[in-house]
Amino acid sequence: MPTPPVTDEKVAATLAAYLANSKNQAHTAKALGISRDSVQRHIRLAAERGLMGPEETLPGYLISSLSKKIGNTYVKQVRAPGDVFEIPPTHVTGKITVNRDADGRIIQDWLRVEPDKVAQQEAMRAAVDALKEDLPRLPALAGPSHVRDDLLNQFVVTDNHFGMLSWREETGADYDLRIAEQLLLDWFAAAIAQAPDAHTAILAQLGDLMHHDALESVTPAHRHVLDADSRLQKVIRVVIRTIRRIIDMLLQSHQHVHVVMASGNHDPASSAWLREMLATMYEDEPRISVDNSPSLYYSYEWGQTGLYYHHMHKRGVKDIDRTFAGMFREMFGRCRYNYGHGGHRHSDEVVETALMIVERHQTLAAPDAHSAGGGWLSGRSAKRVTYSKHFGEVGRDVLRPEMVLGASRLHAANDNEQKREAA
Repeated sequence: MPTPPVTDEKVAATLAAYLANSKNQAHTAKALGISRDSVQRHIRLAAERGLMGPEETLPGYLISSLSKKIGNTYVKQVRAPGDVFEIPPTHVTGKITVNRDADGRIIQDWLRVEPDKVAQQEAMRAAVDALKEDLPRLPALAGPSHVRDDLLNQFVVTDNHFGMLSWREETGADYDLRIAEQLLLDWFAAAIAQAPDAHTAILAQLGDLMHHDALESVTPAHRHVLDADSRLQKVIRVVIRTIRRIIDMLLQSHQHVHVVMASGNHDPASSAWLREMLATMYEDEPRISVDNSPSLYYSYEWGQTGLYYHHMHKRGVKDIDRTFAGMFREMFGRCRYNYGHGGHRHSDEVVETALMIVERHQTLAAPDAHSAGGGWLSGRSAKRVTYSKHFGEVGRDVLRPEMVLGASRLHAANDNEQKREAA
């Protein structure tokens, strides 16, 4: 709660004690049983409120300065400030601007407060926990009749940026919420159709599934303005619908489905609620496991094959192998073949170290204006990688947007088509 203002009565009492003690602040503080700082503050307030002369101030005003003329004293009165400002518990101190005089003394300062990101995340977690209680639990589905028990199909998608808007005249390709949904669903249909009959599927969604993480279309950390296609709630609705359909497709073709929803730099909060929501929705489906760890690093053990995941916005291709090996030390020691996967830069890169093979993946999404303007023109693809329990990677497919979604369906519903101008 804000500190209540000091009343005129209290200020007057301190002033009277101050005058009675020959204007000695230390003696006044001892006599009143208050601190010397409080005495100084009360005396300053007494002067501002005109209790020390030369005349009584008007209600709601204070003495700002004194100007003297021979034989006369002029008092300048200005509007008094409000109550003492205290930062609310939901905010933290942001930028502070200070106006100083020639000697470096403070004349005035301007304090800017901003929402406490930690408090926001805690509030979001609490909201997610409350919502999970009312989420419907989906019933179990029948699996395929025949699979190869030693194989695992990993479907790697990253940086899909649902909610991004891209204009092909500016970026080279159209992209909006409708294209994002259709492209990802068509990609999974094609990738599953040509994948081996493996026992387990991993939905390896490696971050930045959503383009923006709040009502404002900006990045959470640095508040870079983003090219957004739609309202946040509509984006959330489409994302949930798309992921549920993908999981259903994987359940029909594999005996077990493991879900990785990695946090990215664009969607740290959205990925958190999505993990928790999926874990709750499928808790009655024994053939689904969801990694709902709050960590930014994830892993899955498949026989002698170790699989590791991170968006790669914190660690890159060249140094993340040590992080994976250190964080998942026991699993890493048991596995003969180890593979790390990530995204973030929208480009392919593979590094083989003494510890593991680390791969950064392209995205299916079109570039936005920032990427196109910066000349970052990476290819577009997503991969299905097949792993054996005994021999590590044994196969893969690379599928590009043009292979799974016809060119005629890659046009955004915006103002791309030229129209005849009105006369």
